[in-house]
Amino acid sequence: MSLASEFKEFAMKGSVIDLAVGVVIGSAFGKIVSSLVADVIMPPIGLLIGNINFSDLALHIGTDPAGKPVLLKYGVFIQTAFEFLIIAFVIFMAIKGINRLKRQPAPAPPAAPPPPPREEVLLEQIRDLLAKRS
Repeated sequence: MSLASEFKEFAMKGSVIDLAVGVVIGSAFGKIVSSLVADVIMPPIGLLIGNINFSDLALHIGTDPAGKPVLLKYGVFIQTAFEFLIIAFVIFMAIKGINRLKRQPAPAPPAAPPPPPREEVLLEQIRDLLAKRS
């Protein structure tokens, strides 16, 4: 088997294609979440706590040899942490839903034993009558 045919067989397996689709959808989802956090969630939060733009929050820690300020951008970190929390929550909910679908239904309670045959009931009655006579 040639290297090209082995690679083609590997690349066409379902799990590799599923993984590729997942990566593409995941990157698109990441962009959506980034926009949600940066454009929808953070502006109202910044407004509530004093008209602050989180992406502008930084701590000046010095200057580099070229004279540019060196900034510790903790506001961007806070925004990225919000993005992570949203993505983690969505993934948690998706996996929870998938696991709910995978669960086996609870086993049915065992059925009651079938009634004994009529002959057996009659024999038990005869036995009980004979026991009373003795």
